[in-house]
Amino acid sequence: MSMSESEIRDVFERYIEALNAHDFDRMTEFVHDELVENGKAATRADIIAELKAHGDSVPDFEWRPQDIAIDGDRVAARLYNKGTHTKEWFGVAPTGKTFEFAEYSFHKVRDGRFYEMNYLIDSQAVRDQLDV
Repeated sequence: MSMSESEIRDVFERYIEALNAHDFDRMTEFVHDELVENGKAATRADIIAELKAHGDSVPDFEWRPQDIAIDGDRVAARLYNKGTHTKEWFGVAPTGKTFEFAEYSFHKVRDGRFYEMNYLIDSQAVRDQLDV
């Protein structure tokens, strides 16, 4: 059964709310048990572990959607993410600096949960702000 645009938007907005609350265990509500993440097979446990690692290294990490577009089972978003780097993150020693960067996400939804998650971040902007 296909979902309406408003139902998909609701799933995505509740997903962002859970991310910003750092309630990563709620991903059971939003992510299928098995999925494709950036072109590779992954599990929901993998997604939760990645998110917890982000939250641990950047405890005030915030996802801020600027644009959301929905087409069929696909949702695309342009976000600006912000946080303060307090522990090692992506192999970079903690700097205590606050950074902000763009993220583009493209997810596919089935039965109210993501079965494919793709995202691209401006890693150079992050590195520049952390003086790496």
